[in-house]
Amino acid sequence: MSKQWIKAAGIRAIKTMAQTAIAMIPAGVMISEVSWVAVASTAALSGLLSILTSVAGLPELKEESEEQ
Repeated sequence: MSKQWIKAAGIRAIKTMAQTAIAMIPAGVMISEVSWVAVASTAALSGLLSILTSVAGLPELKEESEEQ
């Protein structure tokens, strides 16, 4: 794994984790009623799944290599 792959996969995982965390917070619930443990664990799992999915290939890296 190259540094470029690690960076691209990391960025993708962070974005996925943020999207998952936001989706877990219902709009009508008060912030004190949110289960932060559930939000954090689900976001972490989505980040792990994103990294594992990235092993199959990252379109961002393919586009960069075609341009060069």
